[in-house]
Amino acid sequence: MDTTTASPAPIANPRDRTPARRGLRAAAAALALAAAAAGCTGSGGDARPEASGSADAPDGAPARFYGQRIDWRDCGGDGAQCGTVAVPLDYGEPAGERLEIAVQRIPATGNDPAGSLVVNPGGPGGSGFEYAETAARRFGDSVRERFDIVGFDPRGVERSSPITCLGRSAMDDFIAVDFTGRDGASDPAAVSGEGLDELARLNRGFVDGCREHSGELVMHMGTEEVARDVDVLRSALGDDELTFLGKSYGTYLGAHYADMFPDRVRALVLDGAMDPSAGIVELGMRQAEGSEVALRSFIADCLEHADCPLGSEGDGVEPAVDKLSGLLDEAGREPLHSDLDDDRRAGRSWLELGIHSALYSESSWPKLRTALGEAFDGDGTRLLRMGGELYNRDDADAYTNYTSALVTVNCSDRQSPRDIDAFADAAERADATSPLFGASLTWGGMTCAYWPKEAVPEPEPLDAPGAPPILVVGTTRDSATPYEWAENLAAELESGVLLTRDGDGHTAYGRGSDCVDEAVDAYLLRTEPPEEGTVCS
Repeated sequence: MDTTTASPAPIANPRDRTPARRGLRAAAAALALAAAAAGCTGSGGDARPEASGSADAPDGAPARFYGQRIDWRDCGGDGAQCGTVAVPLDYGEPAGERLEIAVQRIPATGNDPAGSLVVNPGGPGGSGFEYAETAARRFGDSVRERFDIVGFDPRGVERSSPITCLGRSAMDDFIAVDFTGRDGASDPAAVSGEGLDELARLNRGFVDGCREHSGELVMHMGTEEVARDVDVLRSALGDDELTFLGKSYGTYLGAHYADMFPDRVRALVLDGAMDPSAGIVELGMRQAEGSEVALRSFIADCLEHADCPLGSEGDGVEPAVDKLSGLLDEAGREPLHSDLDDDRRAGRSWLELGIHSALYSESSWPKLRTALGEAFDGDGTRLLRMGGELYNRDDADAYTNYTSALVTVNCSDRQSPRDIDAFADAAERADATSPLFGASLTWGGMTCAYWPKEAVPEPEPLDAPGAPPILVVGTTRDSATPYEWAENLAAELESGVLLTRDGDGHTAYGRGSDCVDEAVDAYLLRTEPPEEGTVCS
């Protein structure tokens, strides 16, 4: 969960995005949710698999990795403690190479904790290790009193054997390729000739880079294996059952866990749900539709403000959409001015990413109004910077790894066409229904056309038979994970219960709705979900 780019696979989600931080997107992009820095280095303590194994291991799991105990070490504010958990690179060969999963814990504030609440902020590629401290401040006092908040970097992410595919400059080219159309301008809806050749080159180059720099890890980045890692972590934390909050991509991880280990589920909150069964192409097309809905909500609000560069109150949303589309078309022909001291151009792709980044939260709408006003005056600097924040472009290390992890997980999880013509046809269809973002978001999944087929499992339902009630939360005008996806996930899970937030922005918990927060807290504390069909504002 990117924009008009040749790259990142459409997926969705940003890590839980705080107002002044990054977001995530997928479309030619991927969404990048932002997490606050945690203050730990991740070099913390070690946990060694017990040679004798553990009775805690589920049937078929490598028992030698269960029963670990984490050597916690102080590492930051709020009493933060850090350590590591060992997991096999390949669960099919548990005696082979191991990975170290970095973990951070914020201890419960009460004297009688009920166990751990594991959190994942999304991405894929978001650092749960960093997110733990931020997340801890969002839970109600009653939840914090009862639970240790635990975050981890999934395999391939930041502190946990980070996967690398491209360097900084090559990643810029990959993320924001200016799709070349028939007239030589950047037009994602009409890519042809040399433009198609360039798309193929960039996407093949990304996959080749992953293989060259990361070796066998490329074959073991899928969510099924991350879910197995979560169960090893649960055991290492000393919990008989898992209590979990997953945002955006984290909902897909939580659904996989429930499907694989239904008898180990205590309470799962899946907020900003990913569609459980859509392929790469469909995922991009549907995400584009959600982005267009969110954009129109922003525009309607913008027109009520005196500083709106898209028009005045009473002008109507569609003329404003046309005006914005014209700006992007102009930038596709001739990039806007930029004051940034790097090689990026303020062309259509980076501007589109900048717009996407602001649709994750209403708190970013004033910033987007200002950035668009400057863009209409010929200065794309602010939108360019906002687009870079979507991919952690302001942090050289996180930038390269975040996008690498995002794409490799998406391509490992979802079926994809292997024919470039299939993407061209889909982009044309998406442009008809989502004229601003449809084509670029659809092209964003093309990397997966070159992903190793043997690394992608055949899709199976994520129905989690026998699991206790699982709470799925959806927001009606979510730009990254359309509300329809929450409906689909709740329906596919045998015990799914849907909680709806009627509002804007990506995800719902901790976003200012007392109704949502109280329902989620009650479920986490007592495993009592709200009544099916509950709608909050």
